Order: sequence, then C-alpha cells, then structure tokens
Amino acid sequence: MKISDLAGQADVTVDTVRHYVALGLLKPRRNPGNGYQEFSPRDLARLRFIRGARQLGFRLEDIQAIFADAECGQSPCPRVRDLMAERLAETRRRIDKLTLLCERMEGAMEEWRNTPDSVPDGHSVCRLIESRLAAPQPEQSET
Repeated sequence: MKISDLAGQADVTVDTVRHYVALGLLKPRRNPGNGYQEFSPRDLARLRFIRGARQLGFRLEDIQAIFADAECGQSPCPRVRDLMAERLAETRRRIDKLTLLCERMEGAMEEWRNTPDSVPDGHSVCRLIESRLAAPQPEQSET
C-alpha cells in the first residue's frame, strides 16, 4: 500500500509516517519497478501499535526499545511495566508543577484585578509583571 493509504487507515499524517520510517519504526520495502515505498499490513499494525503506545505516554525511543525486544524474541512486557512506572511518575511531577503554575497565575490575576494600567516610562515595561517579580515567591524546585 502507498504511504497515503497507510496514513489514512491509521489516521495519521503522511509526515508522521515519514518520520517513523526515518526512525526505523516502520520498515517499508521498495518497489523495484519504481523505487516507491510499499507498506504492508504489518506496517499498518505497527503504526497502530505506535499510536496506542503514544496515547499511553510512551516516547518514540521507548517504542523503539519495545520493538527491539520483540524482534529479538524477548518479551517487552517487563520493559513496558518499568517504562510506564517512569512515565507515570514524570506525569505526576508535571501535573504538580502545572498546579503550582495555575496557583501563581490565579494569585496574579487576583492581585491585578483592581490594579490600574501603567504606561512604560523607560524604567518599567509592565508594572503588573514587575510587581510580581518584586514580591517574595515561594520556593520552587526545578526538577
């Protein structure tokens, strides 16, 4: 099947398919007559697997490792469990950071609700933001 057919059946863009081919996640064969890439039902199954894994939070390098395990005849399940535990912990950390960001944003909006607008005077760009920079902020971790 052609790349456009594969992309359509998997509900991804042609550029996505090309990217996965470049990474070696998909391995189409070349038509000897015209040199075009030809994709098989196996490629479609792999592409659907990639989409499902991405929806679960796996990175492309994770998926490469999972495929490598499977191609070597090893069960990728132990790796999948370990990777999922890592991705889950990372996601919880991101959620915590985003929650703190929302709280800072809400605090700023509350402070600024009745603050009059100001015009830049050569010493200031926007006093709303600068007032927040001058105020003491709670400790934040960068990890």
